[in-house]
Amino acid sequence: MSEQSVTASPLCSVADLTPGSGTAVIWNGEQIALFYLPDQEPCVYGVGNYDPLGGANVISRGIVGDRAGTLVVASPLYKQHFSLRDGRCLEEPDTVLPVYPVAIAGDQVVIHD
Repeated sequence: MSEQSVTASPLCSVADLTPGSGTAVIWNGEQIALFYLPDQEPCVYGVGNYDPLGGANVISRGIVGDRAGTLVVASPLYKQHFSLRDGRCLEEPDTVLPVYPVAIAGDQVVIHD
């Protein structure tokens, strides 16, 4: 039985992130909203930056919070709440942001390919 190797590509430095808020990065032509939440486990989350309801790349500018135990980001446009863990919109469950497998490795934020 052979093991597949998992590779990780750097997205940015941890120093580029602001605790408690979002930062937009581009990876393979996709905009990813990274959220650095040092008090959470895991402490970094990656979701699509494009708000499908508002029609703009703004999710990284949203406010992070908790809705009934769900870690969310509120879109800055129409204030819908998206789960940082699975990308689903709490107000419109059929609307989902892509979720990216990000982590911190040393002083870098990486995405697992």
